[in-house]
Amino acid sequence: MTESTTGNTAESSAESIREDGKEITVVHVMRHGEVHNPEGVLYGRLPGYHLSDLGREMAERVGEHLKDRDITYVVASPLERAQETAEPIAKAHGLQVAADPRLIEAENVFEGKTFGVGDGSLRNPGYWKYLTNPFKPSWGEPYIDQVVRMMGAVAAARDAARGHEAVCVSHQLPIWILRSFAERRRLWHDPRRRQCSLASLTSFTYEGDRIVSIGYREPARDLLPAHLVGKGKKGDKPVGKSFGA
Repeated sequence: MTESTTGNTAESSAESIREDGKEITVVHVMRHGEVHNPEGVLYGRLPGYHLSDLGREMAERVGEHLKDRDITYVVASPLERAQETAEPIAKAHGLQVAADPRLIEAENVFEGKTFGVGDGSLRNPGYWKYLTNPFKPSWGEPYIDQVVRMMGAVAAARDAARGHEAVCVSHQLPIWILRSFAERRRLWHDPRRRQCSLASLTSFTYEGDRIVSIGYREPARDLLPAHLVGKGKKGDKPVGKSFGA
């Protein structure tokens, strides 16, 4: 069983816990910053979607936030927005950004389309067949497949940074599914209630190979556009919402 902590101060310190002689490793799983997407396309795994100016500011903010941490490994999804988000963190620690395809965005049949009832793909009856099973889900990559690849990616980052800290830059849905699995919650959920805002950090503290706590922070919270901030479940911090992130 893991201990979950939330809020802008929640995170375990590898240095403070290591005093008892146990090998402690922290893996920070970060969601990328805001993307330039004026058309409102659900971009998913499509190439060519880069950080906006605000997104780059978010990435720099998190790089500054983590500059004094004991980070020895930085890896990101191969998509441009994730690689660009990871760059300031890696630079602050004299590291190169590695790529791990297991950190990529979830596959989605609506990729490349606008998604909505009035002017989006939901107006087309041909797409309704993809909305029949929210438990799998029927419109994209199965949740359990996301768990398997994300757990593998985070374990690889842990192994690369044993006794230190690592950063993995990924995307909202895979991060939330990973956290839900680690906290033993159901994987199907209301997307509006995900606690995974832009440029947020979901931090997994390992004792050896075992996750002992999970923390969540939003170092760039004050930079979040108002229209991307909504209300999560009771007791949660507000969560972000954006397209194919």
